[in-house]
Amino acid sequence: MGRTIISAKNVEVYYSEKQALKQVNLDIYEQQVTSLIGPSGCGKSTFLRCINRMNDLIKSCKFKGELTIGGQNIYDPKVNVVSLRTQVGMVFQKPNPFPKSIRDNVAYGLKIHGLAGSKSELNDRIEWSLKSAGLWSEVESRLGEPALGLSGGQQQRLCIARAIAVKPKIILMDEPCSALDPIATAVIEDLINEISEKFTIVIVTHSMAQAARVSKRTAYFHLGALIEVGNTKSIFTNPLDERTQNYITGRIG
Repeated sequence: MGRTIISAKNVEVYYSEKQALKQVNLDIYEQQVTSLIGPSGCGKSTFLRCINRMNDLIKSCKFKGELTIGGQNIYDPKVNVVSLRTQVGMVFQKPNPFPKSIRDNVAYGLKIHGLAGSKSELNDRIEWSLKSAGLWSEVESRLGEPALGLSGGQQQRLCIARAIAVKPKIILMDEPCSALDPIATAVIEDLINEISEKFTIVIVTHSMAQAARVSKRTAYFHLGALIEVGNTKSIFTNPLDERTQNYITGRIG
């Protein structure tokens, strides 16, 4: 099983009057990859954004229930959201490097959060992050060059390096390979497998093959409800709910 790091209890989310999540109860285990799967509009990305409170940025969005990380309710009014987001990194659907150099992209979070004291410490953290993201050998001689000059797959690995530079506990990935070609996708999937030994990863994916390849546990969402969660192999070979079976076999979705 593993040790629970994220726990959602009776989580509901509304966009104005529309209910996007209904009574979601889900535990996510430490240093594992958990995939969230389901048809478009089923609530999986909404749930993902609950974990770092990105839904706070949507005025019409209302959260109900309890969501804890390491036992702390992250929706407690006393929680510092900036501090929370250093613990919960995010990688988006499309690579979104800043229009800065490769080096400045990785250094950004370290500088704004004051996490690297000396210049040598900053350099060490940048190198560690790029090595962890499998990018160092490709960019070490061009750290001062614009990040936007990298290929799509390299840009996404740079975004992963930027996310892990501050050493978060959790990394959220929202369809991180949907804008990439199959070769770049395979590189990112290998990277996810490698870094899951150090980080807890929650990934939203439309690709069931990807969920099967990268995750230990899978949660299936449908119409805003969590239908089923369990060991990935069991979910794909012996689902307990007919709706999960219908999605996996392509009858719905």
